[in-house]
Parts: sequence; C-alpha cells; structure tokens
Amino acid sequence: MNVQRCLDILREIKDVAFATVDENGFPQIRIIDVMIVENEKLYFCTARGKDFYHQIITNGQVAITGMNKEFQMVRLNGKAEKLEENRKWIDRIFEENPSMNAVYPDESRYVLEAFCIEKGDVEFFDLGKEPIVRESFTLGNTMAKEAGFLITDSCIHCGKCERICPQKCIIDCKINQKHCLHCGLCAEECPVNAIIKRGK
Repeated sequence: MNVQRCLDILREIKDVAFATVDENGFPQIRIIDVMIVENEKLYFCTARGKDFYHQIITNGQVAITGMNKEFQMVRLNGKAEKLEENRKWIDRIFEENPSMNAVYPDESRYVLEAFCIEKGDVEFFDLGKEPIVRESFTLGNTMAKEAGFLITDSCIHCGKCERICPQKCIIDCKINQKHCLHCGLCAEECPVNAIIKRGK
C-alpha cells in the first residue's frame, strides 16, 4: 500500500464523506465526489454558493473518508487549495466525470471552483483482513504523526496486554502497529500504567 493507491481507492469509491468546520466551530459533513486523482494529489469541486465552499475558503482544512466493498477504509486530512486557471480545471473535471454535464449543463459549470489537496495525512485501514491492517502515510512534505500506543520501559512483563488485545498484535511486550486497532484497551488494563498514547 502507498499514498497513491490510497487516493485511488477514494477515487474508485468516488462519493465519499468530506468534513469541514463552520463559522460557529461546528463540524459539517457531506458527500462529495472525488473528481481526479493523480501524482499523489486529490481534486474536487464545489459551487461558490454552497456553505461547503465558504468553509473551505475560510479554513481550508478538510477531512475525507470512504470505505469500499472490501471493507478497506481510507482517511485523508489535509488542506484544500483553490486552483488557478479554474475554467481549465472545471473542463477537465467534466471530461473525466461526464455525469456532471447533467447536473451543471453548458456554461452553468463555471459556478464551480476546483480545489486540490496535495498535503496532509493519509491512513489506510483494512477491516477485511484478520488481523486488521492499518498503515499511515504523509501527503506532500507533511510531517508524519505518530498514532496508537507504546509500551514503555515501565513494563513489568506480566503479559496482561498480550492476553486482552482484540487483534493479538502485542508480542513480547511490543505492539505491532500495523495490526493495532488503537482502541486503548491495553493502556486501560495495564496494572502499572506502562502503556502510553503515542504522539503526546
């Protein structure tokens, strides 16, 4: 798995959930089409009259998620940037997504603005495998963020975390991050508080 394949999955799903924050700080979510994916970049568009457009222009931060029929989930958190040469991009979007012509016929398409996400964090989560598979990637030159849990040197090797882990991803007091659910059960049940959340 890699960043491009994760973005390809979102394009294959096409209708995915986009989340933003409104002017009052409340989360807003809607289904938006992923229009183009190439060169580790994701492209979409929206109309200038929509609240979604104004939230992107004001803040720029977008969270996107989708799951396919194989129970593979991709999550992308990044900054959406409005593209220059908007007409060129909208024409290309309509070429690659011809169903858009029925929604915005003729010149009405130019009420749409094209956006690109080229920086952010990407997570792949495969619930269709046992144990589950989780991988994290960065988009663009974004700094990688650590997630999940870590067993520290305070561990007394009692083995409780290994016994209770739902995915059995703890072996010899080490967590295999690729199969970890990030549920935190090990940290909650550790008798000596030797397990901490990573990235804190």
